Amino acid sequence: MKEKIDSTNIPKHVAVIMDGNGRWAKQRGATRLFGHRNAIKAVRDTTEGCAEIGVGRLTLYAFSTENWNRPKVEVDGLMNLLVSTIKKEIPTLMKNNIRLQPIGDISHLPKEAQKNLEQGILETSKNDGMILSLALNYSGRWEIGKSVNKLLQNIKDNKIDIDQIDNSYINSYISEHSTPDVELMIRTSGEHRVSNFLLWQLAYAELYFTDKLWPDFRKNDLFEAVIDFQNRERRYGKTSEQLTQ
Repeated sequence: MKEKIDSTNIPKHVAVIMDGNGRWAKQRGATRLFGHRNAIKAVRDTTEGCAEIGVGRLTLYAFSTENWNRPKVEVDGLMNLLVSTIKKEIPTLMKNNIRLQPIGDISHLPKEAQKNLEQGILETSKNDGMILSLALNYSGRWEIGKSVNKLLQNIKDNKIDIDQIDNSYINSYISEHSTPDVELMIRTSGEHRVSNFLLWQLAYAELYFTDKLWPDFRKNDLFEAVIDFQNRERRYGKTSEQLTQ
């Protein structure tokens, strides 16, 4: 599959909703946490695959603000898994020249998870290849709401004039880490929705849905999604004729 990819048309920003861990575990008569543990290979394959083909940024939806509503045993297990996984995967990030840059309200994560994230950010800070964004305690509405509050406060403090505000200006507030627009969004497990993920950045993204459950997702599945992306006509509101002029 990799050989079929057009190296001149690689999506700059790929975002992934990693869905299906619970169903994967249920099919095997195991707990949902078993599915989460077996999803690490998919994370590693997708991260390395994106780095190999030249994707500029990969954002993985790891834990949403709504995920706190899940059973406590699952949430606690996910947090413990997050702590151990970040530690184990730093060598993989270093080997692939990947910089870690989480997004979301990290302050509400367990202290040990925050510590490991900070260590990962520090150790990979000088890498100049792909950026890996882990969306943790994140939601699109939370991000937009936080940005609106900040914008209104700056207006109140006379730091900006209302006439300055346009889409570009709003984007600078919403994109906390200068997150560029998503070009390709992948969701596994057959669900067809964006689930409060990068709502502003997905405005013109190509959406790719696969029935494959996340723990079974591998590099070739990623490459298939990229090839599908490359076969689409991206018009941004224009007609096909305008694109060929």
